[in-house]
Amino acid sequence: MQLSLCLPIQEHVAPKQNRVMGDPGTTEQFELPRYVYIIVLKQEGETWSVWRKEERTLKDADWKRTRYYGLNTTRGDSIYRYDEKIQYLLIGDRIKGRVFAICSNKRLTFNSSIASISDLDDVLAWKFSTAPDSIQENLHNIYSTPYNYERNGKYYCSFDCSTGTLYSVDLLMYHIASKVDITWNVDETKRINRTDPTQAVRLTRMDAVNLFNGDAFCFKPMENTVPTLPASGKSIQMVTPTDEGLWWEGRSYFYTIPYTVEGTPGYFPLQMIMQTNDSGDDYKPTLNLSIDTSSPFVPWLRANFMLSKPLAEGEPEAQYVNEN
Repeated sequence: MQLSLCLPIQEHVAPKQNRVMGDPGTTEQFELPRYVYIIVLKQEGETWSVWRKEERTLKDADWKRTRYYGLNTTRGDSIYRYDEKIQYLLIGDRIKGRVFAICSNKRLTFNSSIASISDLDDVLAWKFSTAPDSIQENLHNIYSTPYNYERNGKYYCSFDCSTGTLYSVDLLMYHIASKVDITWNVDETKRINRTDPTQAVRLTRMDAVNLFNGDAFCFKPMENTVPTLPASGKSIQMVTPTDEGLWWEGRSYFYTIPYTVEGTPGYFPLQMIMQTNDSGDDYKPTLNLSIDTSSPFVPWLRANFMLSKPLAEGEPEAQYVNEN
């Protein structure tokens, strides 16, 4: 059986801009994976067992841009395909099963070793740690085979070698992290107020806080949950008091593992810290970003802020619902 590692990319992207489909913009630079973790399961009746499992080191030079000609809905799209052959000898084994894979530019740390995985339940429970800074900064370079992506009612990386014929499996891998794209604007009439300068508005601080920081599912990217909204956690700073060019309008983005709070499925609760006019008063809205948790693929999330008055501490913490 031969395996092919594939990453879908945008049609119009220059060769050095390795962007997976679904990512907006044209300037992001992505690193090609250097590590892949492969697990091959075989099925006998209702029983699943591990047939092969391994970690491989990948070479940048062996990733080639080409077209995808498999049976998935992405037929004809541009992809990066890993040229080096990954083959498993089937002599004496006429089996059917599934292949799972996760790949990354950085070596990953898991909640349990690949050696300890013995059946399908172990595979679906497998998680990697997002805690180290090197991983947080490279979430956009991690891809996997989502377990609930199906073709003709079957997991898309299934195989059936019961006929004894040569079988090939294309492992199309997708992002496990969502891009969060935030745009802000201050009402033009409020940017300067010569009559009452205290009512002029400058956005002098904006942070995204309480981002996912823990163990994330490898093959269930839309099923990460936390019991309650964390009191603290990883944060990303987008505007500071010295960023004069961003006081009135701007756009920024970051990547994080999308998650839902238990009991409130369908929303990723992104918390913000905002401050106007360098006042020292923190305004902390929670953005309930709408997501489809039944989808195999992580969404691109967007949030838009329009400010028309200075923000004050103690104001109601507004709940914004933004469509992805």
